[in-house]
Amino acid sequence: MINRRGFALKGIVASGLSVMGSSLTSEPVQGVERLPFKPDGYNFWTWRGRKIHYVVQGEGFPIVLIHGFGASAFHWRYNIPELAKNYKVYAVDLLGFGWSEKAIIEYDAMIWRDQVVDFLKEIVKEPTVLVGNSLGGFTALVAAVGLPEQVVGLALLNSAGQFGDAKAKTTESEETFLQKFVLKPLKEVFQRVVLQILFWQAKQPTRIESVLKNVYINTSNVDDYLVESIKMPADDPNAGEVYYRLMTRFMLNQTDYTLDSFLSKLTCPLLLLWGDLDPWVGPAKANRIKEFYPNTTLVNLKAGHCPHDEVPELANKALVDWLSTIATKASSLQTV
Repeated sequence: MINRRGFALKGIVASGLSVMGSSLTSEPVQGVERLPFKPDGYNFWTWRGRKIHYVVQGEGFPIVLIHGFGASAFHWRYNIPELAKNYKVYAVDLLGFGWSEKAIIEYDAMIWRDQVVDFLKEIVKEPTVLVGNSLGGFTALVAAVGLPEQVVGLALLNSAGQFGDAKAKTTESEETFLQKFVLKPLKEVFQRVVLQILFWQAKQPTRIESVLKNVYINTSNVDDYLVESIKMPADDPNAGEVYYRLMTRFMLNQTDYTLDSFLSKLTCPLLLLWGDLDPWVGPAKANRIKEFYPNTTLVNLKAGHCPHDEVPELANKALVDWLSTIATKASSLQTV
């Protein structure tokens, strides 16, 4: 699904990072309301014995926001208050990220799909629109396919995921004694040492600031609030192990999960809200998705990888305009 080496370097803002100072003195974007930062989080839901954090505001037709790799519900700080003026807005932290539990498990894209599907069934309990950025976009896609009777619309913002390679062939061979008991353990030890070093480097303020400014074209929103929302999960004692598992076992198990395999099963309207200046996921990907799935509305924004936080006024307007048509259709279906 995602290039492993590139993701490890680009996605270094992960679930166990430490960043700049913790003082939240930065001013919010002028004219845009900002979700208050709460160090202890907002609401918690127990899923499969694990603690899951989420935010909920507003009343009306429900929307569920899903963050990207290394982020949290607080990454929707400028979207939740605005959308909540007309909708019931949920923002959930994926397992292993944000204020959700840093579970020591084998991470897989289907874990987050199951989490979101159960969140819709147990917490939302109504027809819903899913909105996801980056890794959260791919999670939203697979969840929409997994629960088509409840997901009536899907919005992807610079989504993760790749199209499958029809020419690629996978071959499996039985491991030799040397491979299984000598070379493989040595490789795992090497990986752990290297990733521990990368993890330590990723905690340094200059590294975090550099990564954030690499994906925000307009860096004015790279502020104390944003970096603190990434820093705090690093205090969890399991954060380093989660990072290791995400960078190795999770990244090794993505070849079966492609955009086309899920888009071919999607049944609801799709909005692509795309930052055209994203250094990681450019506009060509959005164009290919639209070509593959015709029931798509594409809105291009002059922004980087996180358009909802970089240009929240434009992202909110595009979402509200599109949501008004989806909510109207969903309401008419319910009354029939």
